[in-house]
Amino acid sequence: MADPKKSLWTRTIRRILHDLAGYKKWLILTLLLAVVTVALTLLVPIFIGNAIDCIAAAGNVNFGAVTRILLTIGLSVAVTALAQWVMSVAHNKITYEVIEDIRNRAIDRIERLPLSYLDTHPTGTTVSRMISDVDQFADGMLMGFTQLFTGVLTILGTLIFMLTIHPAITLVVIVMTPLSLFVAAFIAKRTYAMFQLQAEIRAEQTAMIHETVSNQKIVQAFAHEAETMSDFDKLNDRLAEASLKATFFSSLTNPCTRFVNALVYATVGLTGALAAIRGSISVGQLSCFLSYANQYTKPFNEISGVMTELQNAFACADRIFALIDEPTEIPDQPDAIEMKQAKGDVQFQDISFSYVPERPLISHCSISVKSGQRVAIVGPTGCGKTTLINLIMRFYDVSDGAIRIDGNDLRDVTRHSLRQNIGMVLQETWLKNATVRENLRMGKPDATDEEIIEAAKAAHAHSFIKRLPQGYDTVISDKNGALSQGQRQLLCIARLMLCLPPMLILDEATSSIDTRTELKIQEAFQKMMQGRTSFIVAHRLSTIREADLILVMKDGQIIEQGNHSELMQKGGFYTALCQSQFGGVSNPQEV
Repeated sequence: MADPKKSLWTRTIRRILHDLAGYKKWLILTLLLAVVTVALTLLVPIFIGNAIDCIAAAGNVNFGAVTRILLTIGLSVAVTALAQWVMSVAHNKITYEVIEDIRNRAIDRIERLPLSYLDTHPTGTTVSRMISDVDQFADGMLMGFTQLFTGVLTILGTLIFMLTIHPAITLVVIVMTPLSLFVAAFIAKRTYAMFQLQAEIRAEQTAMIHETVSNQKIVQAFAHEAETMSDFDKLNDRLAEASLKATFFSSLTNPCTRFVNALVYATVGLTGALAAIRGSISVGQLSCFLSYANQYTKPFNEISGVMTELQNAFACADRIFALIDEPTEIPDQPDAIEMKQAKGDVQFQDISFSYVPERPLISHCSISVKSGQRVAIVGPTGCGKTTLINLIMRFYDVSDGAIRIDGNDLRDVTRHSLRQNIGMVLQETWLKNATVRENLRMGKPDATDEEIIEAAKAAHAHSFIKRLPQGYDTVISDKNGALSQGQRQLLCIARLMLCLPPMLILDEATSSIDTRTELKIQEAFQKMMQGRTSFIVAHRLSTIREADLILVMKDGQIIEQGNHSELMQKGGFYTALCQSQFGGVSNPQEV
């Protein structure tokens, strides 16, 4: 039975090699430069050995030959330094372009992930994969390229040169080499899982930091600082323990291989000295051989030293590739319809949906909405109001049945064209880190300044925008403390009023706005909704009395539908909801 960890390691390496395939020319260049660097580095000991042999005894020195050799050594070192610099530049180019490509693929995958993934994975974990894991992978690639390319060539080159000098002593080196490799491989196998655990805990910590910082007001409001700090300390301790184990065990590789390599060097020195005494090797050749023995073992030390980074890099790469391999939302069909200008006829035909298969939410729901109607959706928390909106926007697909707009099944329409025909204002506001003007233009990039100001005035946002430091050119963000929640919601309303698509969704669109401003905006909404199919989700029932159709939901079912007067005459669940808000509740448990 195949070892899952080994197959994971192999699969990750294959993915990395596949990503490097597009840089063949640069890889060939680095390989050639590595050959030049190693060849010149290995020639230097020969030059030094020849220089030593030119010094026979006191007063018997060939200074001319020594001078020529020293000049040759100087030239070789200069060319080696230049080749190493160019090779480093090439390595950097390959690494950072591969990393750029991986980040682009990762963000592209995130853009196409189904909402079910984003709903079930902490934002901080995803951010950690995009930033921390990619950076760790880049560091490992840089070190790996530099050490592996030159290291392997140095090992092969020194073996060839040593064989030409003295095959018998070279055999001693070859026999003792597997011991160094065994030590490095033994430790490496046991540290990969440790680095995987370290990466997972680091992502968990990033998620907690993101959650805590973004919700610091809630933490302070409930005096939860001590508990939050305690939870963070526990997580930090787990990360420290995992990191310590991973680093400690991986750091054993270098000293262990250095010890083995020192034994190799001592053995070579002893056997070489005996050979020199017998006259089978000159003093200069022995000096050259000892230098080669040191250079032969050095790559093992460097490669073992970089194993910590490589182990960490592969563990991080595995997490990045796992994100890139996440299944995307169901793609549009090849023959999907491009919806131009929707009329707004909407039919829910016996639809069923659940976020989790074993817990049904909406079952066998049927609704018919005519073009231009204002449809209000009311009901207690958790009854499925927002879920119904998510299905209209096709953030989720129905499990059974079909939703049709102008007779077209939403699954047969491209998502882009569908969402271009629907404008949304949600209770949860979202503003990007940009100017007010750029935020308002999101739905209509070619809007003129006059159109932007007109929309802001209609949303009653123009007055407070003018009071901002740079007016419409003030940079804001979703978490900008300079704007209140109500002001952010007004900007979202203005953004919708600027583009005005043929269908509208207002999900608690005025929940954070004061009553006086809300009344003014309701008037603007009434004008805006004329001739447009509109879905309104509201807890404040006073805001939806004028709706053409009110859908009353409970436990995922539409239990009542009609206008306000019709529903009040029925004296059913809607009547109880109204009485709970305006007084006269006979049975509060029912609401």
